[in-house]
Amino acid sequence: MDVFLRILATTGFMNLTWGNVAMIIVGGFAIYLAIAKNYEPLLLLPIGFGVIVGNIPYMEGLPLGVYDTVQNGFSQNSVFSLIYYGVTSGIFPPLIFLGIGALTDFSSLISNPKSVLLGAAAQMGIFITYLGALMIGFDNMEAASIGIIGGADGPTSIFLSSQLAPHLLGPIAIAAYSYMALVPVIQPPIMKLLTTVKERKIRMKPPRRVSKIEKIIFPIVVVLLAALIAPGSLTLVGMLCLGNLLKESGVTDRLAKAAGGPLLDICTILLSFAVGLSTQATTFLTFQSVGIFILGLVSFAVATFFGVLFGKLMNLFLKEKINPLIGAAGVSAVPDSARVVHHFAQHYDKDNHLLMQAMAPNVAGVIGSAIAAGVFMGIFM
Repeated sequence: MDVFLRILATTGFMNLTWGNVAMIIVGGFAIYLAIAKNYEPLLLLPIGFGVIVGNIPYMEGLPLGVYDTVQNGFSQNSVFSLIYYGVTSGIFPPLIFLGIGALTDFSSLISNPKSVLLGAAAQMGIFITYLGALMIGFDNMEAASIGIIGGADGPTSIFLSSQLAPHLLGPIAIAAYSYMALVPVIQPPIMKLLTTVKERKIRMKPPRRVSKIEKIIFPIVVVLLAALIAPGSLTLVGMLCLGNLLKESGVTDRLAKAAGGPLLDICTILLSFAVGLSTQATTFLTFQSVGIFILGLVSFAVATFFGVLFGKLMNLFLKEKINPLIGAAGVSAVPDSARVVHHFAQHYDKDNHLLMQAMAPNVAGVIGSAIAAGVFMGIFM
């Protein structure tokens, strides 16, 4: 009986808490959204499974969790902690940016450079939420990491929080990816509130054809300008532009395919799974996490609000009007936000095709959120 009780004490059943159960349910819900609703399945599915695995209880002393290290004459990290190191050290997000750059076509932005203003306007959500986080008690580094959720860019949120507030990385990452997945739910009501039916029906000319030399020069110019404006953005913007240059140069197809294919997929799996693993109930179920989720939603909504509002403002000075809905795509949830704008406009005019026009502020938002992160790093590190 004594042996049986010892064995029983080593099982997860004996160490299971209500917090673990709650987080396992959250992980299952994320998997449900990924499979049944097709909400960011490439991200939510590994995150959800990571949440489940990360909340399976085990005996103290076993090196299983992302935070565990044991001493046996030398320091030995758990396997999961080694994977998580790729997140906390900031390795995975830049590699993901490399892959994103290799898959991104900046033609729409090059052909319509004023769309940069819409991408910049949407970043107001970041700075306003930063101020809000300060007001409710978060310090500067924590507030900056929370505010970046408004950029709707998971890798950027993870990268900045890993540098400034690693203790908040789990809830920040989960909030960022959750709201990215909920773009089709969050943005339409805001777009409807701020625009008239007439504005939603505005048609825009297709983007002009962009030459190869413009595509090659663009990532070089962007990395120079971004790094000079905010040197802290060099890691993310540099990798993004390198990936894009590999694609557009026409002489490194193998490297571009590797960056945008296997490398991107591997890093996405490991980053998403590791983020899920980090949401252990004891560290995740706190009042801070609740505050982060609320502020993250505010940040995302404010970013959408300012993007659309700035589109309306631009129309006061433009002879050739733009559809202000594309301002909502200034958040950098690529390409989901652009698709939401396109489908929303088609509810009012089925022949109004805004996808390519919305992609311009969308990719501008990716660069903008990385620069915003660089600004925070330059100030607080």
